[in-house]
Amino acid sequence: MALPAWLQPRYRKNTYLFIYYLIQFCGHSWILTNMTVRFFSFGEESMVDTFYAIGLVMRVCQSISLLELLHICAGIEPNHLLPRFLQLTERIIILFVVITSQEEVQEKYVVCVLFIFWNLLDMVRYTYSMLSVIGISYAVLTWLSQTLWMPIYPLCVLAEAFAIYQSLPYFESSGTYSTKLPFDLAIYFPYVLKMYLMMLFIGMYFTYSHLYSERRDVLQGFPVKKKKV
Repeated sequence: MALPAWLQPRYRKNTYLFIYYLIQFCGHSWILTNMTVRFFSFGEESMVDTFYAIGLVMRVCQSISLLELLHICAGIEPNHLLPRFLQLTERIIILFVVITSQEEVQEKYVVCVLFIFWNLLDMVRYTYSMLSVIGISYAVLTWLSQTLWMPIYPLCVLAEAFAIYQSLPYFESSGTYSTKLPFDLAIYFPYVLKMYLMMLFIGMYFTYSHLYSERRDVLQGFPVKKKKV
């Protein structure tokens, strides 16, 4: 006897993924809408306290996104682990280590720019993923989800690198995360961040190459309308 549709493993998996994507879509939509309303209401002043206004929701959304690594490992979500791991690591380090730990960095314009880039990418990505789970596909949305990252992702990495650069003087003066080890050894965190800067651009090259290959595979059968002469 066949199981009801709602008891089948595939149905439960798709339901879970749809709810997950929906929660992420709502969170990132709220952030972007809030930032837009605040900018038109207060102008450039809203950029200074972006982190204070939406930082908590941003941290919640990014924390929840770590579940995607479990999704990939469990085979729930069809994706490659390493590229997604690199993308999530970038955001976690920048958001929780660089921005959250230094109050002076939280007031920089680069935080607002980063949040705009991150949320634009995630709104499109989660919308596409959410509809794909329930079998709905729009050619324009598919093309947008596979193309928007091409100009924005490198800008994200540049903004992340700039945020690290701006944070260095504050880490040097405050000594945050710098610690002494036994045998006269020490960890000087600004040096760690400078090393991470190099790794950031290496990771960008790897991730960009993977996303470009994925885009080519997804859009291989993309319908192209020829103009009539």
